[in-house]
Amino acid sequence: MHLLPDPVWPIVALAVISCVDGVICLKPVAFVAECYRAVNWPRTYWWLMPPIKFAAAAGLIAGIWIPGLGIITSLCLILYFLVAIAMHVRARDLGRNLFLNATGMLLLCVATLLFSFLI
Repeated sequence: MHLLPDPVWPIVALAVISCVDGVICLKPVAFVAECYRAVNWPRTYWWLMPPIKFAAAAGLIAGIWIPGLGIITSLCLILYFLVAIAMHVRARDLGRNLFLNATGMLLLCVATLLFSFLI
């Protein structure tokens, strides 16, 4: 296991994706709002999503230089998407939102952790 990512590019790519995700959650675009509604995520909590996603991006980037932070951030993103998948399953939202969005992002986060820190 490496405490600093090697290679770095998967971490940077995941950070960019997290940042873009945060931007599209600021005023949720249609498919994001539909995803929130599909899992019955209360509208009063929608504002929490951009800071979480921006914090993930910041943690990934800072983890390039701060030993262990990238691993912790990657693990937190994996946990985030496991919870998202559980919410989709619980709400019986078993279509695109679950498989393309949540599961796709989970796989990307796991691959980043494996490729940059464990292999």
